[in-house]
Amino acid sequence: MKQFSIFKKHKKLGLALGSGGAKGLVHIGIIKVLEENDIKIDYIAGTSIGSLVGGMYAHFGKISPVEEFFMNLGYKTLLGLFSDPVMRSGLLKGEKLVKYLDDFLGGAKIEDTIVPFKAVATDMVTADPVVLSKGNLAEAARASGSVPIAFTPYKIGNKFLVDGGLSLSVPVSVVKEMGAQVVLAVNLDSVFFAPKNRVKNPAKIHAISFINEIPDMLRYNLAAENCRNADIVIEPKIPDVGWEKFAKGGDLIKAGEREARKVLQEIKKAIR
Repeated sequence: MKQFSIFKKHKKLGLALGSGGAKGLVHIGIIKVLEENDIKIDYIAGTSIGSLVGGMYAHFGKISPVEEFFMNLGYKTLLGLFSDPVMRSGLLKGEKLVKYLDDFLGGAKIEDTIVPFKAVATDMVTADPVVLSKGNLAEAARASGSVPIAFTPYKIGNKFLVDGGLSLSVPVSVVKEMGAQVVLAVNLDSVFFAPKNRVKNPAKIHAISFINEIPDMLRYNLAAENCRNADIVIEPKIPDVGWEKFAKGGDLIKAGEREARKVLQEIKKAIR
């Protein structure tokens, strides 16, 4: 005789956390709301800051240590972590950052995380996305977040890796391949051409201003394309913020909470 569980199985939820620098602290707030509502995250894929926050959460299996890490990250510590200049193919080596993060994570490896996790970087030679599914978690986050000019490329194996946002800014396809039946994507690049940020009079725009907008156009369109097959997309309308926001970025975390609550019922319905 068959036995039936009284608990209905939910569809597997995958979280695709996009790139976006310090704005990525909104990822923490989004995960907090999911956790508070007992919504299980079955898979995570992250790019750049998404790989840092997502990887840390995947390791601990809860968001509180991740939030505490950033809330306790003072300006003095932050400046120290970014004080290893090299002035070659990037301004910073990032070795202090890797060591600090690796110490905090206890030498964690991607393949041992509580929540299945993958990080996305970009091959500097071929421009192809590189999905990191094993190896040191801190090094994967460093490689995925190797913003050109700011950081030197990071070598893993025989590849020189740079920021994953250059090839796959929101890793929806990765988390689908991991087995997610429902994908919640967080796109931090939609803000560039939100209605209030659009050029009001294109005929009068200065050439220098237009040149500055070209990278934003590329990021906007790449992220939108990446999110095409996501089931639910969160697009926080947060303008670019400086690196100093990594220290005590509580306002960004709260913004993430607000954005997650807007789609909370939609998420619950999708995974039923």
